[in-house]
Amino acid sequence: MLPDPISSDPNSPSNPAEPMGDMPVISARAAALDLLEAVLRRRQPLDEALSSHPDLGRLPSRDRQFVRALVTTALRHLGQIDHTLAQCLEKPLPARASAVRNILRLGVAQTLFLQTPAHAAVDTMVSLVAKRGGEAGYKGLVNAVLRRIVRDAELFRQARPGNGIFTGAISLPDWLWQSWVKAYGVQQATAIATAHLAEPPLDFTVRRDPAHWAKLLQGEVLPTGTVRRPPHPQEHYRPSPRIEDLPGFAEGMWWVQDAAAALPARLLGGDLTGQRVLDMCAAPGGKTAQLALAGAAVTALDRSNKRLERVKENLIRLQLTAQLEAADAALWRKGKEFDAILLDAPCSATGTIRRHPDVAWLKDPRDIVKLTATQDRLLDAAAALVRPGGRIVYCTCSLQPEEGEARIAAFLARNPSMRRLPIGAFEIGGLEELLTRDGDLRSFPYQLSQQGGIDGFYAARLTLDS
Repeated sequence: MLPDPISSDPNSPSNPAEPMGDMPVISARAAALDLLEAVLRRRQPLDEALSSHPDLGRLPSRDRQFVRALVTTALRHLGQIDHTLAQCLEKPLPARASAVRNILRLGVAQTLFLQTPAHAAVDTMVSLVAKRGGEAGYKGLVNAVLRRIVRDAELFRQARPGNGIFTGAISLPDWLWQSWVKAYGVQQATAIATAHLAEPPLDFTVRRDPAHWAKLLQGEVLPTGTVRRPPHPQEHYRPSPRIEDLPGFAEGMWWVQDAAAALPARLLGGDLTGQRVLDMCAAPGGKTAQLALAGAAVTALDRSNKRLERVKENLIRLQLTAQLEAADAALWRKGKEFDAILLDAPCSATGTIRRHPDVAWLKDPRDIVKLTATQDRLLDAAAALVRPGGRIVYCTCSLQPEEGEARIAAFLARNPSMRRLPIGAFEIGGLEELLTRDGDLRSFPYQLSQQGGIDGFYAARLTLDS
């Protein structure tokens, strides 16, 4: 059962707002509503909305973590939540009542998935709608709908992908579901959608001695060498320790990086001592750190000075070095004849929905068209920068074949001097199931299910003939 954070929610009925200076502290659930509105109405990425929220930092740590858990849960299950609400509303809410719709969504998320006590899930949402002026007239509706869902919570909870009643379509925007069905079939698309509903574990890339750090971080070592710390079950929600407070952070002994995201840099070679390596789209710097740790002379390229500052901060903490360059990677020609190039291209990020559930609701097919054009330009730029005999690893954290296999097929057709270097299972911890028939890497979120899954990723390794 989720402990009810209402006791530390400053605007809750049991804990009236306490001023901080001349400014009242916002309630946790009001902050959650602000963030959900930012994502779904203003199409703002959740991480960006979290970092820019003017009042979130004044909440106690426990409440901030509850806010994040509540919003990510609502986004992760948004399709099922809306399906539930549609069964409980006699007619759809008008477009102008978007705040009411989002309040209901937060109430359903608490009731069905966070298992917040019924009185807290209902009463706080009714209180929240009452405080919003123009929406106050919906108090009765919000109360009635949420109380009905509380009564039939188990029935509504069962309507989820993979239970034999509904397919993954219930949890996703239609365009995304249809794209996966077309690419992989209904059964595999359902497995992907189901895997995205689970809270992901926390993965670390360590400098050395994974077994030692797995013990200190209370995790396990995956076959690929990543150290994984399991998530807290949300039904037993409690604040997790801050990343900065975990053993080894201050000493720079590890960095957070999904197990799939850690694989592409390894495909350039285990020992890169003395080799000139270009990380074409470097931020936030996890792959740059891997390349530097492997001994490479790394040039980290990114078009954003702000993002490069984050790369710099991470490298300083990890006591690693790289040359940082701010430029458009598709146009940059300052360096040439690189021994190896890592191109982690901008993409739709649909493989990371389990970590970033807002992605499913921020993207649409038009984004894919724009991104594939960018990916083609970056691949052609990489071909112009690598030396004969050098290697290029192209990767995206996308499940869309248009951003993976199709881009490599088109690139090889345009560049007859380039050829594929198939990846061996021994290079990725023996996980042969992550390889395609062409020898590319293609991971799916439902793989490694016993260990907590893995992000969806694609990578291909290429070489320029001498």
